[in-house]
Amino acid sequence: MQNLSYQEAADFLKTVEDAWILIHQSPDGDAVGTGFALRYLLEAMGKRARVVCPDEIPHRYDHITAPDVEFPAKTILSVDLADLSLLGALREAFEGKIALCIDHHVSNVNYADRLCLDADASAASEVLYEIIRETGVPMTEQMAACIYTGIATDTGCFKFENATPRCHEIVAALKREFALPYAKYNRELFDIKSRSRIQLERRAIDLMEYHLDGRCTVISITKALQKELNVASDDFEGITALTLQTDGVEVGITIKEKEDGLYKLSLRSAGDANVSRICQTLGGGGHAKAAGCAIRSASLDEVKQSVVAAVAKELDAPRPESE
Repeated sequence: MQNLSYQEAADFLKTVEDAWILIHQSPDGDAVGTGFALRYLLEAMGKRARVVCPDEIPHRYDHITAPDVEFPAKTILSVDLADLSLLGALREAFEGKIALCIDHHVSNVNYADRLCLDADASAASEVLYEIIRETGVPMTEQMAACIYTGIATDTGCFKFENATPRCHEIVAALKREFALPYAKYNRELFDIKSRSRIQLERRAIDLMEYHLDGRCTVISITKALQKELNVASDDFEGITALTLQTDGVEVGITIKEKEDGLYKLSLRSAGDANVSRICQTLGGGGHAKAAGCAIRSASLDEVKQSVVAAVAKELDAPRPESE
């Protein structure tokens, strides 16, 4: 595996042809934004490119997506994809074939031939922004909308600790150059909710469990609850934020039942707890403040016990002075 600088990644992109760009299942704004910004960059270079996702892309990102194009791949790229397990059913088709991964996850498992990783970046979209600058290709409105969406969503509309000075500088540069409807994007991305999403939030709060003397919360979204509320897949995005809204909570956990025996977990940290480290013990990964994993188990109770025990171990661990 070769670790590339921004300039080296830009130079490599100039050589690719007919690229398929892989993004992770349950795609969020950074995955979609980075994926389509890269597609538009390659198209600006005169190349064919398409974004490939295991799941349907939520309609809230319609302002940055474009109709799919069909062609056989000559080059496989990935963005915002730390681990091939996040490709779900597509993993087998692409494992060992990815020429370049563009990412910002410190937990990236180095699965691609080449990696352009900046773990200090607020989002994969920020990494791609720097690469675009190195290509010399002029930024377009399409690319700018994608980059903004990726950074805004991965920083929680600039509320999270990963909202660094650099990401604000990038957004300021985009706003100076492009008169896009940023306020409208923010409303659609963060404020507008379907009725089923509002019902889901109400039920999730009612069902929230408190563990470890209130330092850890758990929301469990079973298949039965999903069926009862008839919730669309994109209504689940961001639901984990609810787990940190109670005073005194340090780690919030959302458990979503995907299929019989498979549970997807999303963890968030409000304090010093490193949820990436927790998820790594369970076969996953991510960032210190936001991470995830998948667990196969015979019962939801077993999953809860496993993850709460892992959280307890992390919360009780001594903190190095560097953290």
